[in-house]
Amino acid sequence: MRQSNCETCAYYSYDEDYESYMCDINMDEDELIRFLSDSHYSCPYYRNGDEYAVVRKQM
Repeated sequence: MRQSNCETCAYYSYDEDYESYMCDINMDEDELIRFLSDSHYSCPYYRNGDEYAVVRKQM
């Protein structure tokens, strides 16, 4: 299982042209192949899209 989950990533957004969700990060070909083929590879661009996570920590 991957450490990152694309569905919670800040870079995972809906593309109206393709009518589906896509990653907004521009990966080169080698990174993309490694990400798709290696189940233990963790995405280096993952950023939690939960903007309230910091607020919950402060409470």
